[in-house]
Amino acid sequence: MKVIFSEFAKLELEDATIFYEMEYSGLGLRFREEIWKAIKRISDYPMEWSVDTGEIRKYVLHKFPYKILYSIETDHILVIAVAHQHREPDYWIGRN
Repeated sequence: MKVIFSEFAKLELEDATIFYEMEYSGLGLRFREEIWKAIKRISDYPMEWSVDTGEIRKYVLHKFPYKILYSIETDHILVIAVAHQHREPDYWIGRN
């Protein structure tokens, strides 16, 4: 299924990538690779990941403290947030 990132999610992904790259050279790339692996899994098995709030599902990354929050739409998956797991946990509610 096609995956579309909201504008907010795109910005969050970019900000986190830049942060990790500034922390250690190559870490931003590793973060992005982990995100794309997660997106592939979500695309292949959208119903497999647990429900976070309402109809919003979450995929928790294994190597970074982030989660991908998404909704399953009629013809695509909408990524609502690429959220840090320990900062302002519900800041994204109301985006979809």
